[in-house]
Amino acid sequence: MKNKRSLWVSLISVIAITVIALSATLAAGWSPKLGLDLDGGLAVVYKTAHPVTPAELDTIVTILGERVNSGTSGASVERQGNDQISVSIPGEKNAQQTLATLGKTAQLFFRPALCYAPAKTIPKGQKPSTGPLPACSAATQLTATNLQVNPNSSNVNGYTSNSNIQADPQFATYPSTAPAQDDKSATVLLPGTSGSGGTGRYVLGPAGMTGQAVKSANAQLNGGQWAVNLNLTSAGSAQWDKLASQQFHAIIGIDLDGTVISAPITQPTQQAFTSFAGQVQISGGFSEDQAKLLATQLNYGALPVTLIQQNVQSVSPTLGKASLQAGLISGLAGLLLVMLYMIFYYRLLGFVVLAGLVVTGAALWAIIAIMGQTLGTTIDLAGIIGIIVSVGITVDSYIVYFERLKDEARSGRTVRSSVDKGFASAFRTVVAADAVSLLGALVLYELAIGPVKGFALFLGISTILDLILTYFFTRPFVILIGQSRGGNEASSMSMASGLGVGAGVTP
Repeated sequence: MKNKRSLWVSLISVIAITVIALSATLAAGWSPKLGLDLDGGLAVVYKTAHPVTPAELDTIVTILGERVNSGTSGASVERQGNDQISVSIPGEKNAQQTLATLGKTAQLFFRPALCYAPAKTIPKGQKPSTGPLPACSAATQLTATNLQVNPNSSNVNGYTSNSNIQADPQFATYPSTAPAQDDKSATVLLPGTSGSGGTGRYVLGPAGMTGQAVKSANAQLNGGQWAVNLNLTSAGSAQWDKLASQQFHAIIGIDLDGTVISAPITQPTQQAFTSFAGQVQISGGFSEDQAKLLATQLNYGALPVTLIQQNVQSVSPTLGKASLQAGLISGLAGLLLVMLYMIFYYRLLGFVVLAGLVVTGAALWAIIAIMGQTLGTTIDLAGIIGIIVSVGITVDSYIVYFERLKDEARSGRTVRSSVDKGFASAFRTVVAADAVSLLGALVLYELAIGPVKGFALFLGISTILDLILTYFFTRPFVILIGQSRGGNEASSMSMASGLGVGAGVTP
C-alpha cells in the first residue's frame, strides 16, 4: 500500500509541476522566443579590416554580443574562421539603426571646449584653410571668466551664464576634423549635434579623459529630461576630477566619433569635485532613444579594430512564419502517425504514450518560454527539428519498456509482477540510449556553430526531460495500470500477443 501511495505521489507531482509551470508562463504572457528563420530579423557578417589575434577577435565578439543583447534578447554573435564574425538578431525591425550601433567604434573623448566656431564658409575663389588650428581669440574663449557662471537656484539648470559669446570667425574657412584624425592629444574642430548647444561647431583641446574610463552607463529620466549616468573606474575618477577642476564653470565637450554630442558646463563647487565617488551625469537635450543609444555605446567601449560589412541579410517575418508552419505541420503529422500506431499495437499502453507526450510537450513549452525570457534563448527551425528528433527518442523509451514487459510475460510472470520488474531492466537500456544521445548533443553544441548549435541544445534538453519523465511519470503510470483490475488483463495491454496464451493471464 505504501508503495502504491508513493507511485501516486510521483505521478501527481509530475502532472502538478507541469500544469503549474505551463499555467504560470501562459498567465505571464510568456512564449518561446523564435529565432531569425522563424521570426524574421537581421543577419550580418563582419570582417576585420586587418588581421587580428584570436584574443582580439574574442574581444570583438564579446563587445558585439553585449551591444546587441543590451537592446534585444536572443541575439547571437559567433566567430567564423580567423577574421569574420556573424551576428544574428531575431525580431529586429530597425535594421539600419542596429547596423550603425553594431559596427560603431565609439571613440569617446572628454575635451575642454576652447571656443565656438561658425559653420564652414569658403568665399568664392578661396580654398579651405589647412594646417594647425589657430588659437581662439581672447573674446571668444569659453573660459569661466567669459562665461560668467553664477549659481541660481531658481533656474532649471541651477546656474546662469553668459550666452552672448560669439563664434570665432577665423575658423570659418577650416573644415571639421575627420573622425579618423580625431586623436586624443590633438586640438580639433568638430560639429555639434542639435542637442549640444552652441553655434554648430566647437574647437576642443586635447582630451582629459577617454571612454576607457567609463565603467558603466545607464539612461535615466531625471527631472523630466533624459540623461546618461556614468560610473567611472578608479583611474577615470581621478582623470575626471582633474579635468573638472581645470574646467570649473567652463565647458567640457563630449566628443563621440568626431561629433560633440553634449557640451555641458561643469556645475559643482570647487570643494565638490572629489565627492561624487566616480559618479558623473551627461545631459544635453537627449531624447529617450539618444540617451539609451549613448549608454549602450559607453557601456561596451571601443572596438579594437574596424569592422567591414561583408553581407547583410534581412529576413521578413512572413518568410519566418511560413517556415514555422511548415515545421509544425510536418512534426504534428509524423506525431499523429506514431500515436495511431502505438495505440493500435499497444492498446491501453498506447494511451500512456499519448499522455506522456502531452506532459512532455507542456513541460518543453514552459522550459523554452522561461529560457527565452530569462536567458534570451531563441528556438529556430533547427531547434524544432531537434525536438522532433527527441520525440523519436522518447517513443523509443516507451517501446523498450513495453517490449520488456512482453518478455516478462512470456517467461510466465503475471502482469502485476511484470510491470515492476520489467522497468528495472528496461530503464538501464533507456539510460544507456539517452546517455549516447546526450553525449552527441553536447559534442555538437561545443563544436558546431549557427543553427546546428540550436539543434543540439534542444535535443539535449529533450533527452534530459525524457530520462526524468520515464522514471517519475511512465514508471508509476504503467505500474499503477498493471496493478489495477482492468490493466491486469494482458490483452488490454497487448502483452498476450505472441505468447500463445489467452487474454486472461492473471496473477
